Amino acid sequence: MHALSRWWMRRRHGAGEWRGLFEPAPDGEWVSLDLETTGMDPGRDHILSLAAVPVREGRVLLSERFERRVHTARAFGIESIRHHRITPDEASAGEPVTEVVREFVHWLGGRRLLGYNLGFDLDMLGPHVRALTGFELPNPCVDLGDEVAACQRRQRPDAPVNLELGHIANRLGVPMIGRHTALGDATTVGLCWVALQRRGWPAG
Repeated sequence: MHALSRWWMRRRHGAGEWRGLFEPAPDGEWVSLDLETTGMDPGRDHILSLAAVPVREGRVLLSERFERRVHTARAFGIESIRHHRITPDEASAGEPVTEVVREFVHWLGGRRLLGYNLGFDLDMLGPHVRALTGFELPNPCVDLGDEVAACQRRQRPDAPVNLELGHIANRLGVPMIGRHTALGDATTVGLCWVALQRRGWPAG
């Protein structure tokens, strides 16, 4: 979000329930966010799980994580189950999405957001955030893939860019943790971010 838009929103909403979103972002702290969903269409599909992990002072703080399973009664197919390993019975036992998003927004506060394909996750969250608050999340954001692409292009402008998360993690020496689970992917992205900030993108 543009700084001027954030300033205007802070003037309008900075004294109400959502004032925490407009607090200054702590220096050196990010929140690595990931969702698992019933599919890849934000206009049709539903959130199944949400996880977010603080990244602070070069550490991924699992003990401070936010993790929730989200209720949906919408049917989803076997390919979706194979991807995220959440069954319809497990999804039906989750918490209502409005309650999960409200709790997450209060937990998040003004911290910066980090993710992999973060735009998709924000598109999935957006309608629920707007229904609660009346506006988009104002938090500064960074996408791991965008940062890696920029690093690769600076090193080798004409070389093809591989932005698959497994490749990024391997190049940075980070283990893939719980692939295609919200907490696992949020943790992996956080570890990749720490490695990228410490050592940069490896040459070659």
